[in-house]
Amino acid sequence: MKRFLPGWRGLTQLFAVTVLPLTLLLLVIAFGGVNMHQQDMRALVGERDERAVQSSAAALQSELHHRMSTITSMAVLASGNLTFDEIFATTNDLTMDFNGGIAFLDSDGNLLASTNNKPFWDSVSQNAQGISLASSFNANPVFSAPIFDPNSKGLFVIVSAYSTSRNVIVAGAFSPETLAAETLSTTYPTGSHVTIYLLDKSRRLLFVSGALAQESLESNHPGVAEALSGKSGVLYVKKETAEHVVAYSPIEIAGWALITEEEWEMVVSPSLQLTQMAPLVLVPAFILALIALWFGAKQIVQPLQKLETKAAALAWGDFEAIKESVGGITEVQHLQIELTEMSRKVQAAQEGLRDYIGAITSAQEEERLRLARDLHDDTIQSVIALKQRVQLAQKSVKDPPSRKTLAELETLSEQTIENLRRMTRALRPIYLEDLGLVTALEMLSRETNQNSGIQIEFRKDGEEQRLAREVELALYRMAQEALSNVVRHSQATRADLRIAFEKNGIELEVSDNGVGFDMPKSPTDFAASGHFGLLGIRERAELIGARLEVESIKGKGSGLRVKV
Repeated sequence: MKRFLPGWRGLTQLFAVTVLPLTLLLLVIAFGGVNMHQQDMRALVGERDERAVQSSAAALQSELHHRMSTITSMAVLASGNLTFDEIFATTNDLTMDFNGGIAFLDSDGNLLASTNNKPFWDSVSQNAQGISLASSFNANPVFSAPIFDPNSKGLFVIVSAYSTSRNVIVAGAFSPETLAAETLSTTYPTGSHVTIYLLDKSRRLLFVSGALAQESLESNHPGVAEALSGKSGVLYVKKETAEHVVAYSPIEIAGWALITEEEWEMVVSPSLQLTQMAPLVLVPAFILALIALWFGAKQIVQPLQKLETKAAALAWGDFEAIKESVGGITEVQHLQIELTEMSRKVQAAQEGLRDYIGAITSAQEEERLRLARDLHDDTIQSVIALKQRVQLAQKSVKDPPSRKTLAELETLSEQTIENLRRMTRALRPIYLEDLGLVTALEMLSRETNQNSGIQIEFRKDGEEQRLAREVELALYRMAQEALSNVVRHSQATRADLRIAFEKNGIELEVSDNGVGFDMPKSPTDFAASGHFGLLGIRERAELIGARLEVESIKGKGSGLRVKV
């Protein structure tokens, strides 16, 4: 026995000094890897839910804006000589989104005509004073609070607009529950474990769906106050034994809030359970632990890092990057498939929205052309005639005070004519139509220089070539909006406007030496951060298939580049 003790002592020391610390270190590494894996998955699920709820809120916002535009169009039609029945017949295709019907009310809320659901509209008419409707004091479209319909046992929201020329209210009723069910079904299909809440500004539930759905929400429910205050984001809330991901986003046009909630472990719990069992077999299976660590790095961490990079590219509109496989375990692949499907739906929604914006932009340009033509052919000519009559009157008047007054009238007429001509050029860039894009941009820089006092330098590189009318007009409007932003916001003393004609395309660049601004993290944040001009430029660039690049450094100016 004594002969074997040194051997046992050496083996114990070897185990205590090397194997045990190494095993403990491996246990720490393994448990740390599990925790890191949980945090990465947790963050990725939260990021996915935040993007999904923002996309869904944008889709609901678009649908509400569409309904508001429909009611506004009917209010415009009501300004004419059409009867209510003729208006209903003319806008039959537009009114399909109002399952509660459309009605005309007088300024006191009395019902004049309706398409259907007359008992509901009678009830609205009787309680018009307690319902938020458009009026002569507020002709802008108004969304009402939810109204209970005793016939259908459902809630309806009324969007209304006031026709000042006819003194009538145009009102359309739709079910927010039906709207939410149809709009959100693309992002959250049937069977999804995500719970959805749609609330109005008084925290009343308009729509609820999902396994964790409740009939009512507590006043301090996570995300509600933030969304109703106009914020969007994601929260992680501990509930009993599980942690929930709560994503929220506002629907500002109606003052609503969209909340989603899910257990993030539902997405990845199978892989987490298998990973958590790994430390139990580290001691007897040291080699297997090394293989498991290698497998985790190769099949989980690296694919997640690649997926994170692709998700960041997706946020900037690169829908193709997310389609390239990152490999990894099945859960990561499934997550990528879900992100790819979500990107496809977002891309389809953006294409539809782009078509809608293109139609609006075309209508806007046509209206500008009509206004410019009316100003030029009617108003300016009338002022010119007025000036000529003043000049004739000057010749026949001998009294010095009267001649001085007439001279002042002549000067005022000249200023009015110049102002109207400048307004006409802004509405309808005649240089663009007659002399081309380069001349129009050069004249734009000169006029901006004269009117603002900011030194505007124009430069043309390459040989000029004429482009399609819509492309030239879009480039001109983008330059016009960019210079307008420089004048209004940059506090710059100098700006440069450059257009370059190259073999593989055209590049338009506007830069300044102003105060600069903080760049949003993604293009979707342009509107949220107040950069509506940049949002309009981005939409125009997408309409002509151009690539927009924006750079800005606080205190060092900004730069905008459009490549066609």
